[in-house]
Amino acid sequence: MDRFILTDAQWAKMEPLCLGKKTDRGRSGKDNRLFIEAVLWIARTSSPWRDLPTYFGHWNSVYSRYSDWMKA
Repeated sequence: MDRFILTDAQWAKMEPLCLGKKTDRGRSGKDNRLFIEAVLWIARTSSPWRDLPTYFGHWNSVYSRYSDWMKA
């Protein structure tokens, strides 16, 4: 699973782009880094969302957040 984990340097570049920061209005993400890692897992494996390992959270919650992110 380590190859799906972002390094701290990679995360530092991605973090400002995430929706759901504490400074954003509306609901905030519980764990933005884990969300990004889940999206990367989907992209790297080409798996359907339903196959997302539970380590990343419930697949439908992650997918819904991804869908919102893509619309922003």
